[in-house]
Amino acid sequence: MARLAEVLSRVLDRQVIDRTRRSEKFNVCLRWTPDEHDASMPSTDAVPLPPDTPAVFTAVREQLGLKLAPGKAPVKLLVIDNAMAPGEN
Repeated sequence: MARLAEVLSRVLDRQVIDRTRRSEKFNVCLRWTPDEHDASMPSTDAVPLPPDTPAVFTAVREQLGLKLAPGKAPVKLLVIDNAMAPGEN
C-alpha cells in the first residue's frame, strides 16, 4: 500500500498518505483515464483504453475498494533561504 501511495503521489502531483495500516504485499492493476495534464504527454508504450475508463479517483474506489480523501497532515519540506553562485577555487 505504501508503494501504491507513492505512485499515486506522482500521478496526482500531490502527497498521498497510506492510512490503510496494511503491510502485506499486493499486486494491483489499476486502469484510469489520464486528465488533460497527463494526456498532453503521450507515452510510446501507452495501451489504448476503452472510452468508459474512469478517472483515477473513481478507479481507485471502484477497482481497489480504496478511497482517496483530501486532508491535512505534516509533510517533509525543504526550504532554501539563500543561494549563491560558486566562487573561484
